[in-house]
Amino acid sequence: MKYLKLFENFDSSEIDDICREYGIRNYTINADGSIDVDGDVKLKYTNLTKLPLKFNRVSGNFICSSNKLVSLIGCPNYVGGDFVCSYNELTSLIECPKEVGGYFDCAGNQLTNLDGCPKEVADSFDCRDNKLTSLIGCPREVGGEFFDCSHNQLTSLIGCPNYVGGDFYCYNNQLVNLIGCPDEINGMLNCKSNKITSLEGAPNRIQGDNYYDDNPIDSIVSIFGYNAKICLEYQETYNFIRKDCKIVKYLLEEALKDYNEYYKKQVELPEKIEGYTYIWNT
Repeated sequence: MKYLKLFENFDSSEIDDICREYGIRNYTINADGSIDVDGDVKLKYTNLTKLPLKFNRVSGNFICSSNKLVSLIGCPNYVGGDFVCSYNELTSLIECPKEVGGYFDCAGNQLTNLDGCPKEVADSFDCRDNKLTSLIGCPREVGGEFFDCSHNQLTSLIGCPNYVGGDFYCYNNQLVNLIGCPDEINGMLNCKSNKITSLEGAPNRIQGDNYYDDNPIDSIVSIFGYNAKICLEYQETYNFIRKDCKIVKYLLEEALKDYNEYYKKQVELPEKIEGYTYIWNT
């Protein structure tokens, strides 16, 4: 890359040249060599290994996706619209914007954690297709249509936002329970293709559907009409699922009896439940 000088050492004519090359308009040059942009910055598919300028404030969208970035040094402190750094070679979000007014997308990188993320994101948050082993550091609240941490290496949801304004996707990970899951999800909960054996930690409120396909727990949810909310209610009342994939058989029998009477069903206790072992006492 030809811009090898430190950002603060660029003179105004050099900054003008760089802005012209990347189609950046309506900008103001600050005393520290950074720029404020009234509008969007679009650096997608420009083969960048680092950002060409130091940005301070961008009122619109800041898009630097589909490059070869290994660092976010030079990123704006504030982005009024969407911030998209997906499909680069990032291993860290340190230096990313402190405030994002729209959508935050860091999908398709090499991230193992979310240190450096903004504390709040007004719109959706997408961190799928990374190598995340922890969600600690992610925003405490996410608005918008979804929070997506699917296709990672997560064994825990600890660190998740407390509130998600839309759907919550955590499928294709290594989760065994839902401890750390948001308290409130105003959309669907998609936990497919994990190793979930317990609904411990499930949200207090889910507006949409729940999906547990391709998890051991799905064998139990299916007994209760594939309704995870009902299954969780009976688990909380009868506590038939115990540690290490053990099920207290007589407690599940009592739960099913109650379920059949209340919902006018005729569900029979399975002889065996795949992934679990019956025990006879507590």
